[in-house]
Amino acid sequence: MFAVIETGGKQYLVKSGDMVKIEKLEAEAGTEVVFDKVLLLADDDGLNVEIGHPYLEGVTVSANVEMQGRSKKILVVKYKRKVRYTRTRGHRQNFTKVAVKAVKA
Repeated sequence: MFAVIETGGKQYLVKSGDMVKIEKLEAEAGTEVVFDKVLLLADDDGLNVEIGHPYLEGVTVSANVEMQGRSKKILVVKYKRKVRYTRTRGHRQNFTKVAVKAVKA
């Protein structure tokens, strides 16, 4: 059984046993989190599909927080030719890695 959850303004396709990098959550490593904003729920074969409007009632996804981290640095470069204008800035996005335990319908 797999589900599509919404967290941090993004949607993720998850099933039990998956490791997913999501937007940063305020949770310690080793704690359990429950996602209740489930948009879609389906069997592994994809025949029985439930779609929420916008969310499904009574469906949750439980997961364990594995680690908090930061992604690789990306460089944002601004450049204008002929006027000697160059600006370089870096950014590292925070993330939370979770291990999905179960999809409960």
